[in-house]
Amino acid sequence: MTAIAHAIALPHAVPCTLALGAFLKNTICVTKGDRAYLSVIHGDLGAPEAIAGFEASVKTLVAELAVTPTRVAHDLHPDFHSTRFGQSLDLPQVPVQHHHAHAAAIAVENGHDGPVIGLSLDGFGLGPANQAWGGELLYCEGPSYRRLGHLAPLRQPGGDVAAREPWRMAASALHKLGRGSEIAGRWPHFKPAAMLSTILDKGLNSPETSSAGRLFDAACGLLNLYPRAAFEGQAPMALEALVTVPRPLATGWRLDQGRLDFSPLLAHLADHSDQSEGANLFHGTLIRGMAAWVAQAAETTGCPIIALGGGCFFNKVLTQGLKVELSRRGLTALTALTVSPGDPGLSLGQAWIAAHTEV
Repeated sequence: MTAIAHAIALPHAVPCTLALGAFLKNTICVTKGDRAYLSVIHGDLGAPEAIAGFEASVKTLVAELAVTPTRVAHDLHPDFHSTRFGQSLDLPQVPVQHHHAHAAAIAVENGHDGPVIGLSLDGFGLGPANQAWGGELLYCEGPSYRRLGHLAPLRQPGGDVAAREPWRMAASALHKLGRGSEIAGRWPHFKPAAMLSTILDKGLNSPETSSAGRLFDAACGLLNLYPRAAFEGQAPMALEALVTVPRPLATGWRLDQGRLDFSPLLAHLADHSDQSEGANLFHGTLIRGMAAWVAQAAETTGCPIIALGGGCFFNKVLTQGLKVELSRRGLTALTALTVSPGDPGLSLGQAWIAAHTEV
């Protein structure tokens, strides 16, 4: 039985590279000549069965293609099983930043081999100084990138648990707006709410994140949409489903030296509880604000090609809206074709970057 789920034509032949993918929804990728081969999705690498499938795929895919990798690419996160597995191999190591890989995966699947501005929006990826990234604007060229900008950070109270409890990100937004005193009364049925303002004041177990996924969660929590979700992404998916006609709030964002801040939009949502109207305003404002953000970066760098990568681009309203807005500004938006824009496609980007890295 083949381990290959996707075969992708590359812009040109590259050295044989093994890429080990993400922690969530893991896939691996192996390049051979001018083709890249992605495995099936193994699942999240915290589960024993996913780990077993991942390790079996490495052996099977390399054997099936009859290749000997010249290097191995892995995520920056030191605690991922994929990172540790890669480090155990007798191959040159190429650590690849998560959001750089998202942008590269989109570019290479579209056959683009030049510089690109990567708009990478997802829940989490480790930055080079151990920051929690997730709303990134990057200039990518060959194996290198530089950060042009990011979403204004929000604190993530409770750490990872906030990804499944959007009310926590909403509380963080209120605290950032100077309205922390409202938290306990707004969510009295959640026991931690009574102390959350104090916890945020002190910065206890509340790491900052630039994550677009957590920004979606904050909006959902303010609109009381799945304040405690069954799985990460449930609330944002429900928010997208409520959209009828996206409409921007003209004063809903601030852009300052590459930092895009949607605090004015969150403040508006905090005081207007209609979920459908909130969904329209949230999506419309994100589209308009991000298009202005990207256009500014394109003018600065002279690069008109934009790669839209990361799990937030499963959201069709956001993706199509941005494509239209960027096109109106004379920019070309590249999107996922057959490979996932989210973590299942990450190994393709890792492989392309590592294949162009001197080892």
